[in-house]
Amino acid sequence: MKITTVGLDLAKNVFQVHGIDDHGKVLLKKQLRRHQVSGFFVNLPPCLIGMEACGSAHHWARKLQGLGHTVRLISPQFVKPYVKTNKNDAADAEAICEAVGRPNMRFVPIKSVEQQGALALHRVRQGFVKARTAQANQIRGLLAEFGVIIPQGIAQLFRKLSEVLEDATNELPDSVRALIQRLLEHLKELDRQAKEIEAQIAAWHGQNELSRKLAEIPGIGLLGASALAATVGNAKSFSSGRQLAAWLGLVPRQSSSGGKNVLLGMSKRGDAYLRTLLIHGARAVIEHSKQKPKWLEQMLVRRPMNVVIVALANTMARMAWALVAHGREYQRDWRAARSECSAASAAAA
Repeated sequence: MKITTVGLDLAKNVFQVHGIDDHGKVLLKKQLRRHQVSGFFVNLPPCLIGMEACGSAHHWARKLQGLGHTVRLISPQFVKPYVKTNKNDAADAEAICEAVGRPNMRFVPIKSVEQQGALALHRVRQGFVKARTAQANQIRGLLAEFGVIIPQGIAQLFRKLSEVLEDATNELPDSVRALIQRLLEHLKELDRQAKEIEAQIAAWHGQNELSRKLAEIPGIGLLGASALAATVGNAKSFSSGRQLAAWLGLVPRQSSSGGKNVLLGMSKRGDAYLRTLLIHGARAVIEHSKQKPKWLEQMLVRRPMNVVIVALANTMARMAWALVAHGREYQRDWRAARSECSAASAAAA
């Protein structure tokens, strides 16, 4: 008997392996330490290996692919229904082995080292921005206790703080002035770190052809394009643009039964960071673009603003998929050109 499918439950130190043959007969149940994993799979004939898409999953996927195996990553929410008993490592490995063999199972694209590096820059920048916002809010809160109110915005905070600290007419005691000065220095350091990381992202964006192509879409700027290129990679992993939009949580949740379709708010599934970038980009297009598509202008008249913003973000995700999957360049008047060709064909007929 030959092992054809393996479920591998990842962990920090102890890994659980569950293997079956073509007929579903269990041939392998084994626990491995981290240093034993590579040696075990080197001696195993090439087979299909399933893993949950979790921490270090992409690293192990690349490593096992290098050993000649076929690796599939599955979202943990799709594995959970196959757990038959109480949760433990052996049950998880068996559930992964069962799930990876399903013909309609959805898989997570395996990221390259370059993609993971770019996403690491995005995560670190996001952390600095979050810490900068928290520090700014703390400064505002402390000053508000003494009746000093600063307008919203980081730029306003930097501009007004020096005036507040030098103003002798306010009620700030010397100890609080020194404390605010210290917090201001920390805020400047966080701002500097965030800008340095953003410069590294810009450098990566300039060297990546796919990222530069995606940046041509209105609303997808430097951050959105680089995050999309690093997260999605090979768009052919998705069967359509709608599947990519659904993967990002930009489609309505459904609660339908008995032939009655009920659509709720957007599902908010998938990558929250990437979804946020697309929605902010869509909001910028609606607020600042002078030449909006006709469908967008019509929708703004009859639907709430936030609904239109999400609809535009959905469209941006679909356009990104079309560019990547079909190797095309963005054309602003593509729909108009297609309509003209259709009208010319109809006239010729």
